[in-house]
Amino acid sequence: MVKRSALFAVLGLAAIMALGNAPNWTLKVALTDGGHLFGNPDAKVSLIEWVSYTCPHCAGFSRDGDGALQIAYVGPGKINREIRHIVRDPVDLTAAMLTNCGPPAKFHRNHAAIMFSQSEWLPLLDTASSAQRARWHSGDHAARRRAIASDFGFYAIMERRGYRRTEIDRCLADGVRAKNLADNSQKDSEKYFVKSTPSFAIDGILLAGTHDWSLLEPQLKARLPAS
Repeated sequence: MVKRSALFAVLGLAAIMALGNAPNWTLKVALTDGGHLFGNPDAKVSLIEWVSYTCPHCAGFSRDGDGALQIAYVGPGKINREIRHIVRDPVDLTAAMLTNCGPPAKFHRNHAAIMFSQSEWLPLLDTASSAQRARWHSGDHAARRRAIASDFGFYAIMERRGYRRTEIDRCLADGVRAKNLADNSQKDSEKYFVKSTPSFAIDGILLAGTHDWSLLEPQLKARLPAS
């Protein structure tokens, strides 16, 4: 956790130094009908990013591209970035509900906390006992999500973010949010033909075969005026 905290501090300092007196659009975040929008809403280029928290490639994108994307493109107002969810399984849904816990301003750090710790909790998907799996799929939905949050260490992750257990449980019990996340995932899959994660769209057009930062960045640069 010390290393991650240091990383965030470095990224924050770099953003301030790079932006100087210009507006820092990374601080602008708004809730949309299916995700969170970062940056200048009037930017000439709009990026949609679809993620699943049980997707290792999504965690890889967070490590490789998130900082550069926020600092070099969102911060100066060159693009806006919307993070949306493709829900793959109950564990993914539980994680998504926790990243959405609280006001929009908290989302990005919640998102990063889950993604950057994925290598620690994701292996349980393969090693869980039959009793654990039964808890994830039986009882009322809030109880299932509490069991998942407990087994995968999500409570500890969110508590390190400053959340109290009662706040976490309240978010996990939000059936309306759970339904909206699942419904929006289905709608986006059908509307944009999203078949895998991470996936990206620029100005509403899905980028075929683009699932990592090395392929995404050149396409962003190609759509921006030469500096």
